Amino acid sequence: MTQTVLHRASTRGDANHGWLKSRHTFSFANYYDPERMHFGAIRVINDDIVAPGMGFGTHPHDNMEIISIPLEGDLEHKDSMGNTTVIRHGDIQVMSAGTGIKHSEYNKNDDSPVKFLQIWVFPNRRGVTPRYDQITLNTEDRKNRFQQILSPSSEDDGVWINQNAWFHMSDLDKGIALDYELKSPENGLYVFVLEGDVIVDGQELSTRDGLGLWDTDKVSFTAESNTSLLLMEVPMNV
Repeated sequence: MTQTVLHRASTRGDANHGWLKSRHTFSFANYYDPERMHFGAIRVINDDIVAPGMGFGTHPHDNMEIISIPLEGDLEHKDSMGNTTVIRHGDIQVMSAGTGIKHSEYNKNDDSPVKFLQIWVFPNRRGVTPRYDQITLNTEDRKNRFQQILSPSSEDDGVWINQNAWFHMSDLDKGIALDYELKSPENGLYVFVLEGDVIVDGQELSTRDGLGLWDTDKVSFTAESNTSLLLMEVPMNV
């Protein structure tokens, strides 16, 4: 029987640092809830808004797969591997922190905020050589279907990470119904609603709600309004 966990948008951790406003689906920094430490291999889902011209100074990471998904604005990235890049809506950025990496992230614009999701996934092996990649996707390819944006293989669509995980994005018109079939029986699916209203396996969800499902091989979606979704399929045992 399908198991689920529901995280309403309003129940997320809330951090306001002035230059940064962040909502935390799982325990992070000063937000701690022992019932919300992770969903399978997903450790962090941070929903960040960075003020014009501001950002995160250089800081370290290790042994984590870090995925950034810009939603609005321009985010400048610099890291200890020599990469200096800007990511925008439609781009996907990934870092395998492995043995250790330092990076900074800044809002490149002085007149508008930048909004992005940062997601941390536990890797399936530790101590890998640090790696950076980013790609630009055709957002039309997610119209009323699931566009794969991440997988475990460099030969597959999207970026890749050191984990048996698949991410998809979708923009559904009102009334569209789709099924998502999980790649592995060991995996669960975490659904994060970027915008809109959708019924997922009978559960009504709205903007920024999250729903985790496992012990299932298929998940149904019916859009109640024009809806944008992020689907994250990850191993449940880490």
